[in-house]
Amino acid sequence: MISTTDISQRTLDNAIEIARVCDAYRGRDTLVLDLTGITPICDYFVITTGTNRRQIHAIADEVNRVLKESGSARKGREGYDESSWVVQDYGDIVLHVFTPETRSLYDLENLWGDAPHVPWDGDSAE
Repeated sequence: MISTTDISQRTLDNAIEIARVCDAYRGRDTLVLDLTGITPICDYFVITTGTNRRQIHAIADEVNRVLKESGSARKGREGYDESSWVVQDYGDIVLHVFTPETRSLYDLENLWGDAPHVPWDGDSAE
């Protein structure tokens, strides 16, 4: 039997893995926000910035491939056909990939300003 602690740790590990994929694909200013004590919608937001549509799609596609391999299926995707943002829903984790302008417009870091930032390997590069 899998405990809720194991599930919570797996979710956190997946959020950090998403951030690492964003970093590997040169996403900028990647953040992992811990929403567990703030909203029942999801546990983590991963937010990153891409410079153009091709990079935004590459990040989104690679995150989807990596999570699918680990058994986490995407539940929804929005904005893929747009040129300035992609949002992918994995249930407990939501990935946001924005252009700089769109990230500034939505300003999720301030909207969810009470959310603690989860440290991950790329934090030292920020």
